[in-house]
Parts: sequence; structure tokens; C-alpha cells
Amino acid sequence: MIQVSVRSLCEFAARTGSLEFRYTPAPTPEEGIMGHITVQQRRPDPYVAEYRLTGECCGVEVSGRVDGYAPNISEGKDDSYLEEIKTHRGNIQRIGPGRRAMHWAQLKVYGALLCRRDDREYIQLRLTYFEVRSEEEIHDDQALSADDLNAFFIDLCERYRQWAELEQAHRVFRNEALGKLTFPYSDFRTGQRNLSESVYKAARMELTLLLQAPTGIGKTVGVLFPALKAMPDANLDRIFFLTHRNPGRALGLEGLRTILSGQSDKPPFRSLELASKEASCDHPDKACHGDSCPLANGFFDRLPAARQQATEEAFLDQEALRRIANEHGICRYFLGQEMARWSDVVVADVNHYFDQFALLYGLSQQNEWRVMPVIDEAHNLISRARGMYSIKLDEAEMLYTIKKVPQPLLNPLSKLEAAWAELIQPYLSNGEAQEQHQYYLDEVPEDLNAALYGLIAAITDYLSDHTVSADVQHVLFTALGFLRLADSFDSHSLCTLRFETMHSSSRLKPGSASLSIDNLIPADHLKKRFADATSTVLFSATLAPAHYQRDLLGLPSDCVFEDIDSPFHHAQIDLRFVTGINTRQQRRQQSLAPIARRIAQQAHKTPGNYLVYVSSFEYLNALYQQVDGDHPELRLLRQRPKMPPAERQSFISAVSDDRPSIGFAVLGGVFGEGIDLPGDKLIGVFVATLGLPPHDDLHEVLRERLEDRYGNGYEYTYLYPGLQKVIQAAGRLIRTPEDSGVIELIDDRFAQSKIQKLLPKWWQA
Repeated sequence: MIQVSVRSLCEFAARTGSLEFRYTPAPTPEEGIMGHITVQQRRPDPYVAEYRLTGECCGVEVSGRVDGYAPNISEGKDDSYLEEIKTHRGNIQRIGPGRRAMHWAQLKVYGALLCRRDDREYIQLRLTYFEVRSEEEIHDDQALSADDLNAFFIDLCERYRQWAELEQAHRVFRNEALGKLTFPYSDFRTGQRNLSESVYKAARMELTLLLQAPTGIGKTVGVLFPALKAMPDANLDRIFFLTHRNPGRALGLEGLRTILSGQSDKPPFRSLELASKEASCDHPDKACHGDSCPLANGFFDRLPAARQQATEEAFLDQEALRRIANEHGICRYFLGQEMARWSDVVVADVNHYFDQFALLYGLSQQNEWRVMPVIDEAHNLISRARGMYSIKLDEAEMLYTIKKVPQPLLNPLSKLEAAWAELIQPYLSNGEAQEQHQYYLDEVPEDLNAALYGLIAAITDYLSDHTVSADVQHVLFTALGFLRLADSFDSHSLCTLRFETMHSSSRLKPGSASLSIDNLIPADHLKKRFADATSTVLFSATLAPAHYQRDLLGLPSDCVFEDIDSPFHHAQIDLRFVTGINTRQQRRQQSLAPIARRIAQQAHKTPGNYLVYVSSFEYLNALYQQVDGDHPELRLLRQRPKMPPAERQSFISAVSDDRPSIGFAVLGGVFGEGIDLPGDKLIGVFVATLGLPPHDDLHEVLRERLEDRYGNGYEYTYLYPGLQKVIQAAGRLIRTPEDSGVIELIDDRFAQSKIQKLLPKWWQA
């Protein structure tokens, strides 16, 4: 028997017309829940909330919970009804006809289920819209016959059944084919078999696995292959290969192509590449609704044919999605969103599973999928997650970004300006800033939040009848994002008020205030994401110590840590601890000349390509000038701030060509990891820093919070993140078992045994 929820049935078979994304602010999940409860509690007995209905039609078992069922209240009169409650924020006119039709489709399905169960001739249906701020209800009531409801229900179920039978056949084929899947190479690399066995066992035993494995071992194929092999035995519905950068997505797709290259028959699984909206929108100047964008107009009417073609192609990278979308005249981005429902493997950025409104996590919850996220370069997830749950609100940006302020927005902007002034006033003295320019607040200011809500309401009401400019939309999105995080503010985050003063003066610079919510401990946001996955694999060359990852990511208590033996040998590197030089901030000027001498001596002794990593652009430029002044005969290259992609590629090409060179880069930057320079393209790496984050106010607050919760404040804030960057940078040198070269770690603290113990075992075996 095919099983489906009412919501999924309607989303598949009842959607028609155009896309309708008109920037309507949705209630938070908590507001939605409370809105439903408020309406349900207003209803008199014997009203039943969350009433479960189920039934079979055309070989499909449909089930769900209607928001409310009111049995007969009056004697001798049938005044029973079913009710669906939809919460919203702002003007109800912002709810377009497509969304309203979807709401009615769900309610009609519930009506058909009740009429079939109770052999009724008709049922009263009520669609209630509840505004979460005013708590106002607007009702739409219809009495529909059982015959009409049944005809509607049969049509949906018949269309879904035909598709579902094809999907069931695909599932059977997929599982049988994956059972026969063979490794794409003649043999495993050293360590790769152990890596693959660990992934397979984690999937079968439904565990979270922290997998530390050296670069060059073939981690991508070594992780994807056993995950695919485990899908039938572990009864997995989906695998999500999650990355942190576009090159990581490319590696995941290449790994899938490699696995598929050894298969002579039809591909055993469907794969999909998801990209950001910015990267996959073909009309960025248009809004995502049928009145603005031609690819949104009639989207759902043309979607079924495009969806059918997409499932037949199996390998859907962005080029394939572009081609199919163009053939059917629909939006490539939203075609990709739809195909996430029907693909076995999805390659995407980590935010598609871990951010506040992540598509892949939402689909997993809605469809009760058994999923296995596989996270590449997982050492970056802590910092990425902090960014997902942090936001900055600038006074000037919110008040003065809108160039031509529409009349209806003048008053709410004035109230917001007053709220900013009231917020800042206690930190001023006679209009001048006090000694501090930064203050940590115990909570997010409620008066400012209220003013933001008023501005959001005004903008959304204005949007009902007007097209607005990008600057108005930017203010709206920023306010919405801030308030979402304000609603969940707790000890895992920090609320900071900052403002600037005029140059050479203590007077406050007008409009310079900012209020930020900075996430410090992402575990509180991510814990449920890991708990809801069937199993998870996080892999990287730098995940030790395991307790650091477990604590800050909120991994399950039974999480397993595996450290895969390296295929490399310590004889491949000439490891040098240069401990007579101090690279701390106050001693950097004195460190320049001795570091420059060491670099030049090595470059003259063994000409070739070297990379030098330091802690900041200021230090980089000073060291570059020192080497250039002392040794003008050397070919020097350097990273610059905010290099565009083409300039980055030119730098990589230059530091790896046939002419000996010395490239200077910032530790933890774009050249600190993710670049591959095997063989004689790179023969040495200098790291002139321990990589520790700055000892500023923010990091000291972070250290205190982590010390209070975990007892490892210094290590979690400074030491472990810093050494991860050092190991990643030095790891650019040895990429294959044939590579060799020099690694110089320059800082007196590298002499400490606790530091050396955190370095890869094979470096000093």
C-alpha cells in the first residue's frame, strides 16, 4: 500500500498556477504553534483539536491531522465542521491565490476522508486565517457535498499513485543495483578501506561518525561509496553530501561521476546538485512571482513534464537543471528545489541542512525520511554554523538605506529612529561617547524589536499594492532575520551594542550604532539536526580532539571518533620546529628579519615553489617587504584582501608553475585549505604563527562562556581552532605518497609538548 500524508499529497498533485513569493513575512514556528492553540482554545466543546483522519483511495493510504473538528453541537441539526488554521503576519491580501488554493486542497482532502469514514452526504469546511500580532480571525466557510469532495480526492490520489508506483519501482531498482555496486578502482588506497568500512558500519548501526582522515587518501569516493552501498541495508531514503565551498561541491559531483563510471547499465541512483538562489537565478532583477518573472508564471502547470524528464536523466548538476528548465520555460532554482524531493543523493552547501529554514532538513521532517548527512571539511562547520545563527543590525542601514521613502513608511521609520536613540542614550554623556564603544547586553532590547515589527508590518502592507525597490526589500529581510534570532536568544549567543565616534573626537558619529546577535555555541541550534538524522558522517583531515567537535556541534553522546592511519610517512617531510622566534603581536617587527633569512636560505638551497603563511595581511605585507628588500632576486607573490575568483586562480597558477617562487598567504584564508599542489608544484611550507584568534573582547567573552559550560575555555576558543589552521595549511604540501618537502613551524610555542601532541601523528612518527 502506498502511504502519503495529506500535505505531501496536495503539494504534489494540487499545485497549479504560478510561483508566489512576494516577500511576505511568515510567523516564527513558535508563533505558528501558539496561533493554532489560541484559535483552538476559543472553540466551544466538543471541539477536538489535531483530529486524525485516514483513509484509502485508489491504492493510496492518506493520513493527517486536521487542525480542528467540531462534531454536532445543536440537537436535531448538523452543524459539525472541519477547520484548517493558517497563521500569517500582516495584510491577508498578501496570501496569493495559489497558496489559498493549496490550503483549500488540504481541507477538501480532510473533508473527503471524513465523509468516506462516516458515510456523510456533505460536510461544512472552514478555512481560518489568524494574524499572529492582532490575533484577528478571518473565516472562509463552504459546505461541500461528499460527491464533489470524493471526485476531487480521487483525482489527486490517482495522479499521486501513478507517480508513486514509478518511485517504488525506482526504489526497488536502486536498492538492487546498489547491492551490486563495485568500487570504481582496482583496489583501495592505503587507509581508504578502513575509512570506507567505518562509514558503512556507521550507516548500518545508525551512528554519528567523526572521521579524521588525511588529505590525499581519497576521502570523497571513500566516503560516498560505502554510504551508497549501505542505503539498502540501512533502509536510507536520502544521502546529503554537504560542503562549505563551491569547489567542495565540485569534488562531491566528481566523486559521484567516478562511482558511476564503473557502471555499464542504467545509473543506480539519482543525484542532484543544489546551488544558492543567487547562483542559479536567471532573472535576478525580477521578483519570484508570476506577475514579475516569466519563469515563475505558470510554473506549477509546466512542472510535471519537467519533473518527469529530470527523474529520467538521473545526474542533475546545474547544467542539466538549466537545460531542462529552459526546455520547459520554468525557473531552474525552483526546479532544483522540487527535485530535492525525488533525488537519492543531494550535493549541497551545509546551510541546506543546518540553517534556520533549511530545505533538506524541512523535507526530511515532513516526509519522515531516514537520511544520512555526509559533511566534507567538517572542521569548518563550527564557524559556518555560528555565521548561520548570527546577524548584525546597523542603525544607518535600517534608517537611511531607503533612498525614496514611501509615505506609509515614514512613521514606522520615525518610531524606529526613536527606538535607536532611546537604546543608545544610556551609553552617552552629554552627547559624547563614554570610554567604551562596545557593550554586551543581557537581552535583545524589546523596544527596538517592537519598532522593527511595526516597520515590517508597514512594508508588507505597502507591498500588497506596490512594487518596491531593492533597498526596501533589503531593510525588510534584515529586520526579519534579526527578529528570528532575537526570538531564540539565549546563553548560546551574545547581544552586542557598538557605535563609532567622529574622527579625533569622542562625539558620537550619527547613525553609527549597530546591534548584533553573535552565536557562540552552535550546539544549541544544531543538536536536533544531528538527532533527527539516521546517521551522520563528518569527515576532515583535522577533527581532533573529538570532544571539541562533540561539544560545540551538539553531536550525540554515542558519537564515534575514528582516526584513519595516513598513507604518508614521516620520511616524506623535513619537519622543523623553529622555536627561537616569537611571532606574537608585540614581537612581530623583530621576527621579520630572521624569518626572511630562513625563507631565503631554503629557497637558495633548494629552488622551487614555497608557501609562507602568517596571521594577518599586515604581517604578510611587512614580511613580504622584508624578503623583497633583502633578497630582490627571489620571485615573490602575495595574497591580497578580497581577491576575485580570477585573481585567486592566477595566484594558484603562479605559485605552482615551473619558475621557483615564494607565495605569501594568510593562515585560515582562501589559500589555507582546499588547494591541491601535488608533486614538485609545491616543495615547502612555512607557517609563521600559531594561528590563534585575536585576544579581543569578543573572544574573551567566548572563552568565558565555553569555560562555564565545558571547562575548556582557552583550548576551545584559541588553541584548537588555531592549530587546525596550521595543520590545514601545512597539509597543502603532501598530497600523494610520492610527494616530499619541508615544513617549518615558526614560533617559540611549537616547543611545547601539548602543542606537538595535537599535530598529525605521521609527521613525527
